[in-house]
Amino acid sequence: MTTTIETYGVDPTPTPLALLLLGRESDPNSERGVDCPGDLPAASDPDLVARARAAKEKLGDRVFILGHHYQRDEVIEFADVTGDSFKLARDAAARPEAEYIVFCGVHFMAESADILTTSAQQVILPDLAAGCSMADMATAEQVAECWDVLTEAGVADVTVPVSYMNSSADIKAFTGKHGGTICTSSNAQRALEWAFEQGEKVLFLPDQHLGRNTAVRDLGFSLDDCVLYNPHKPNGGLTAEQLRNAKMILWRGHCSVHGRFSLDSVNDVRERIPGVTVLVHPECKHEVVAAADMVGSTEYIIKALDAAEPGSKWAIGTELNLVRRLAKAHPDKEVVFLDRAVCFCSTMNRIDLPHLVWALESLVEGRVPNVITVDPETEKYAKAALDRMLALP
Repeated sequence: MTTTIETYGVDPTPTPLALLLLGRESDPNSERGVDCPGDLPAASDPDLVARARAAKEKLGDRVFILGHHYQRDEVIEFADVTGDSFKLARDAAARPEAEYIVFCGVHFMAESADILTTSAQQVILPDLAAGCSMADMATAEQVAECWDVLTEAGVADVTVPVSYMNSSADIKAFTGKHGGTICTSSNAQRALEWAFEQGEKVLFLPDQHLGRNTAVRDLGFSLDDCVLYNPHKPNGGLTAEQLRNAKMILWRGHCSVHGRFSLDSVNDVRERIPGVTVLVHPECKHEVVAAADMVGSTEYIIKALDAAEPGSKWAIGTELNLVRRLAKAHPDKEVVFLDRAVCFCSTMNRIDLPHLVWALESLVEGRVPNVITVDPETEKYAKAALDRMLALP
């Protein structure tokens, strides 16, 4: 059975839909605040493939290239390892002989790699514009103000911060300084269980959907146990009573890609493809997760497709580059994109082959570009939060 990615209109062509996919337009029907900003770089010159190979060969074991699952294929081709953000940071830490860690991902991922690697290693982000809209939705100043609001409400002492890996080093440091832990989409349940053993409430940063889905779907909380803290409103838009009654205080943040999937997307694909299995990432909205057949992290999604029966039908709710790669890897299964028009992760796609070649050739010439460095104080507390995660049973 052949794949049908193109059936859902996800090949970029010079149409209004393509502009949306390329991050140049917004969709008024998507979640508020989701507009996929930024342009993708121009298509790569085929000659760059040979240049990338030559530069990597010259550098040898001195360089270690990490490729996140959401990267485009032309970048993944040169990655020494692929994975999600935390797996890649740990892989980098396991290669102390590599002088240079070239992280083909986004800024917060490179920060985590710098925290976990040695001082003799340098972490390089090929394009400094590769950020993360979700991570940017929680600044250190906003979170400090939130903690003041919790203190005034009399609940800070019984609140444990849990921050998603998709957060800045500053937010990880805040979490570590206040006795909290980091989590990934794979271990969020364990992290929350640990946090509720330490305190009565959790401040979950910065992805409201992962926090809500984990609390309700995995821990059995009700939606009423969750409140949403909006950093753009006085006191987060919440009363002291709401904060005292809540178990989960969710930060108003979300993924610009996963936040676009809707319940209509799920209903539509079920009508079009009878017998389809809907598999989504827990960064999706709660109603999408509730309507899906399976929910899990990026690694979970990959393993589920690997284990699936030939001839089975799948609609995947996650980033487009990964879904395309899964479709190509499983020609014996029908793999479609969950929605008709969902953007790429436009900032992740800023790491293209031209930027990677530039970074590698700079290293060959003795210049070290775009080094990501976390200051010692921030690193100390961020690492404390990461260590607590690593110690989770």
